[in-house]
Amino acid sequence: MSVGRPVAVLGASLTLEHVPDLVRYGSKPWRERDRWPEIAARLRSFGDAVAYPPNQAFIGNLEPDALWERDRPWWREPLPDAGPSGPFGEIVDEPTFYAMLAEADRFDLVRLDGVEPRPRELPLWAGDELVGAFRPDHDEDEALTANVLLENLACKAGAVHALRVLLARSGEDPLGIGFVLSSGEEAIGDRYQRGGGNLAKAVAEDCGLENASGLDVKAFCAGPILALIQGATLVASGVHDRVAVVAGGALAKLGMKFRGALERDTPVLEDVLAAMAVLLGPAENAPAGSPVMRLDAVGRHRVGSGSSQQALLEDIVGAPLQAMGRRFSEIDRFATELHNPEVTEPAGGGDVPERNYRMLAGLAVLRGELGREDIAAWARTHGLPGYSPTQGHIASAVPWLPHALAAFREGTLRTTMLFAKGSLFLGRMTRLWDGASFTLEV
Repeated sequence: MSVGRPVAVLGASLTLEHVPDLVRYGSKPWRERDRWPEIAARLRSFGDAVAYPPNQAFIGNLEPDALWERDRPWWREPLPDAGPSGPFGEIVDEPTFYAMLAEADRFDLVRLDGVEPRPRELPLWAGDELVGAFRPDHDEDEALTANVLLENLACKAGAVHALRVLLARSGEDPLGIGFVLSSGEEAIGDRYQRGGGNLAKAVAEDCGLENASGLDVKAFCAGPILALIQGATLVASGVHDRVAVVAGGALAKLGMKFRGALERDTPVLEDVLAAMAVLLGPAENAPAGSPVMRLDAVGRHRVGSGSSQQALLEDIVGAPLQAMGRRFSEIDRFATELHNPEVTEPAGGGDVPERNYRMLAGLAVLRGELGREDIAAWARTHGLPGYSPTQGHIASAVPWLPHALAAFREGTLRTTMLFAKGSLFLGRMTRLWDGASFTLEV
């Protein structure tokens, strides 16, 4: 199969926005507004969020493997002298993010004047201080309520933040980027076309990408991986020389598992929005050590495969390995759903990455490549701990990408596979999962 010119990952950034007072507008806290005083009592300071080891791993100041060696709960063991800036991105505080919201606002939706909210507006708080309000933009359109518009603008502002960080640190000329793909989970539109888009183009506008166009990719948690594959095909075909893939955070998921945190007397750790930006380009002029995406061995979940977890993994991991003529042990690292277990475990969801890597090792056992007694050791050697905020699409493999790029350039990594699953059944149109993967190598 011809796949055109080789495509390299040129750079990647990850950012966090600490927004404790926006947790009240997460979907679950908003539906249980009477419990806000309980939630507010368990929210973290900015300093606590910065010093939290998984957040430091997210922005690159801590190797993910180091989390396995640290005592848990991690929130009881903050990193001394932790800073908000790392090699892959940065953590900003709530006032900074409010300013980002205002800058990204093209329709006067945000007021930071400290004036009491008008009817149907959402108050914006900084602790006990009212700092402004967010207004709706239509009297009857459910897609233009203040809640929905705030989710959408927060996603845009986060993606702009991540892309600006990537541009600043890479020195890439924004005028040389021809296309942007946005893989955030929000559907931008109005009552006649609720998912019409195009957030990608809005992000490109705010980042000075004057020669770019763009579109949005929607596939639940599999969105970023599928967007990276689509972006790589645009480069491989010669349609564009530079493609940026971005995703802002999911405000609706703030405080999503707050009940477990309150029941276990832990902090509400879902107090950050996460965002990503990745730049793709031709491999022939990429910096030394930049990994190439194997477009001849992309994993995809086929309709006819059904919805079992084994069938899904066979399609998105087993099939690409077979296409490359490789065994499971010949991929240095696998990255998948990297959800922070300190968020999911109190809510009864267990350690999601550990479960996924054990299932993956189980598939290797079925193929005769691994003994059952070796599952735990294999999962530790070829897997990763969870350190991503539970922002759904962001947690799905992408937080590993900047770490992987650094390891490729240092010569300590030869190959890695990133794969993600998407819960299509949540939209009630099909009972199928979705899934996709790609492999990077030098």
